[in-house]
Amino acid sequence: MLIITGVGGWYGAMSLIVERVKVLIDPEYTLNCDVNPLISCSSIMETWQASLLGFPNPLLGVAGFVAPIAVGVALLAGARFARWFWWAFLTGVTGAFVFILWLFDQAVYQIGILCPWCMVVWFFTIIMFWSLLIWSLRAGVLLDSRRAQRFGAAVLPFVWVPIVVTMVAISTAIAVQFPTLVGLLFG
Repeated sequence: MLIITGVGGWYGAMSLIVERVKVLIDPEYTLNCDVNPLISCSSIMETWQASLLGFPNPLLGVAGFVAPIAVGVALLAGARFARWFWWAFLTGVTGAFVFILWLFDQAVYQIGILCPWCMVVWFFTIIMFWSLLIWSLRAGVLLDSRRAQRFGAAVLPFVWVPIVVTMVAISTAIAVQFPTLVGLLFG
């Protein structure tokens, strides 16, 4: 799951970087993700939220999504990591999850525009966060607690539930905030 979500998130972030570079090279270039007035990467790129730390946010994704890919490959190769590593790794993934929730809030409620490549990154980050959290409890890599492991084992087959609930909540918020979006997309 780490490899799949890492690659998916990296692809979304890298696509944003490629589009941004194309605009820098040719200011007249129309981004592939500029669909209509409500779905537009270029409009999002012009906001302060798109460069929160002084550089484009997708650079965080391009660099950050390499970590889950590397950890996933290492796990497939049989690597074992210390508890501190898992806490640090989950802290990073949790930070990414919180960051994309903030970006969602900013896009939907402050800026009023959606970015398709950003939503790809949101999608894979949500899956990664919930899957890693529940798996970590089941595997006992975070806590040396049978109770936590039993909880993780019981919940892991249903990890799709918090993933779907998060996605439905985001989709519902988007549908409520942009009631004309369905008509623009399919009209």
